[in-house]
Amino acid sequence: MARTQAADYEQRREAIVEKAAELFARASFRGTAITDLAAACNTSKSLIYHYYPSKEDILFAVMASHIDQLGQDVAEVMTREETAAVRFRALIRNFMRHYIGAANRQKVLLNELDNLPPERREIILKQQRGIVAAVQHLLAALDPRLADDPVVARVETMLVFGMINWTHTWFDPAGPISAEAVADMVVDRVLGRADSGLTGQHVQPCHLMGQT
Repeated sequence: MARTQAADYEQRREAIVEKAAELFARASFRGTAITDLAAACNTSKSLIYHYYPSKEDILFAVMASHIDQLGQDVAEVMTREETAAVRFRALIRNFMRHYIGAANRQKVLLNELDNLPPERREIILKQQRGIVAAVQHLLAALDPRLADDPVVARVETMLVFGMINWTHTWFDPAGPISAEAVADMVVDRVLGRADSGLTGQHVQPCHLMGQT
């Protein structure tokens, strides 16, 4: 007879993922043993394995939960009937809110991808590519010149992510500047470049990206 799931099965799985994100972010995936995770969850190794067959499964759950949320941010914003500038601002604000609210998961996503099995890694990478493509689409709508130069458009897109992806390493949510204010600083800089006509000028794309 199959074992019946406990009523709080999903809550327990999420609790394991939350604690794993904290440990992986602090000590790295390879530096964290299942015994460490079990101790942090005040449970046994066997119970951890009841919910997740392997440590790699837990790592995937940490990353997938975060990238899924970012994908939802994209889906929600891209369906709005608003200007590209309004949607871009909303998206970067959403990203920042979830980067800061899930700082451990963001750190794990950035640092531990190579520890996933190839097929699981490709799932995360495919979602990342979709998110990057959505931001690039908005940037091209803000500055149509980018639509004619996808190499420079990709550079501009990655510069945006470069400004926000690592905020978890220095941003203090309890400080005087809010996550939304930081997002607006990023957006204002991007919109200022588009308005000033600087984007894409004096750039040799092949020197920026190499092969595409």
